[in-house]
Amino acid sequence: MTSTPESFAPDDAALVARVRTLGLYGLLANWSQVREQSWLTDLLGYEEGERKRRSLDRRLRYARIGCFKPMTDFDWTWPRKIDREAVDDAVNLGFLRDKANVVIIGPNGVAKTMIAKNVAHHALVRGHTVRFTNASDMLADLAAQDSSSALSRRLRRYCQPEVLCVDEVGYLSYDSRYADLFFEIVTRRYQAGRPILLTTNKAFEDWAQVFPNASCVVTLVDRLVHRCEQIEIDADSYRLKEAKERAAAKAKERASRRKKG
Repeated sequence: MTSTPESFAPDDAALVARVRTLGLYGLLANWSQVREQSWLTDLLGYEEGERKRRSLDRRLRYARIGCFKPMTDFDWTWPRKIDREAVDDAVNLGFLRDKANVVIIGPNGVAKTMIAKNVAHHALVRGHTVRFTNASDMLADLAAQDSSSALSRRLRRYCQPEVLCVDEVGYLSYDSRYADLFFEIVTRRYQAGRPILLTTNKAFEDWAQVFPNASCVVTLVDRLVHRCEQIEIDADSYRLKEAKERAAAKAKERASRRKKG
């Protein structure tokens, strides 16, 4: 005899909801036979855990975040200026709750990408969809589409994820065609309330250098900053710092070997 929805006891509501979410309708159809089985909660736990793992794997592959150092490796004493509370709020996904953009501004080598990747990874772990790309790759990808239908499909790649991370805006300059494509991404995400996490080495007033001769720059920046947390970093390059430290350590090691020899 199979169960009907009316035969579900009130005490079974939480279990029934989990079974429905998992789509295990064979269990629901035979609920009176399985509801008291000792293996039921274990089975649901195994299935939920495996689906979460597979979902995270899929989203990680799609996001293309790549390798990165964790925030525990970040040297907060190195920058001359950084708003640690704003960074912590971004890592804790406050911008997603507020549907606000995050723009990390600073010179080369000050860990803008590291912070962005940590934010993106945390969003993934919390169940959100993410796409990470640098600006030149995204714009070249869009510009390479050879028809309006192909472009429309490719735009969805950058507009549908809950978080879009665009790295390294400002290191290259782009023509008006690229500016229009970037404007389209910003506008669609702005209208949908989907945040952009962006890193740049240029202040917004200098973006005319990034998109020279593009008529949409003022409106593009206006939509980016309308709902936006700007995090400015003033520091010397971490990479240069680490290179000097590495060179000093090697010199010390060689000097120690000479003394022993």
